[in-house]
Amino acid sequence: MSQSTQMNMQEFQSLARILHNVLFYDPTTELLENLIKYQVIESWPMFSGSQAEAQAKTQIQAYLQTWNNEQTLALKLDYGQLFYGPAEPSAVPWGSVYLSEKQLLNGESTQELMVFYQQQGVSFELDSNQPVDHIGLFFAVLDQMFAQLAIDENETLRSTLIILLQQHLLPWSARCLSLVQQHAQTDFYRGFAIFAQAYLDEVCRELQIVPLATQLYR
Repeated sequence: MSQSTQMNMQEFQSLARILHNVLFYDPTTELLENLIKYQVIESWPMFSGSQAEAQAKTQIQAYLQTWNNEQTLALKLDYGQLFYGPAEPSAVPWGSVYLSEKQLLNGESTQELMVFYQQQGVSFELDSNQPVDHIGLFFAVLDQMFAQLAIDENETLRSTLIILLQQHLLPWSARCLSLVQQHAQTDFYRGFAIFAQAYLDEVCRELQIVPLATQLYR
């Protein structure tokens, strides 16, 4: 493995972990404080060099510079309306809602993903009964896979990663992230949706993945 390839895998791994924490969990004071303490946004790579990425970085930095504990509730409410409700979520985070005509949770695509994970030995210890096709959980799996690829460029694992992205995540993730950008009430989630999309685009470029064209129902 070349040094540059190893560095790419390490970078993809560390960014996937952050995106997992941002997209899967309710925002916490600890998360925000760590982003500030470790200057995460200042060092976040600009993959495309686009104006959208640059603006997202500026917006998140500005948000964090003025952030205080009193804003935690507003951020939690934003996260809730985007991903959970109590009314209809603005940016449903589960893939089957986009991929099934009836827009159901735990649909056929979820079952196929569960079989894929079982075959690959991927499992989760979750605090709640959460469908495994939550966009935030995909980033947890990417975290694990890129961590392994940074140590050993295993072609079998690389092929597994490509299948995970091409068949199970990329067909719908851009739609979900675009809805986050459209409906987020805070620059924090609006910006991270742009970061997540740019990240996935860069992974596709690095791994030479062509996303499958799939009909979406939301």
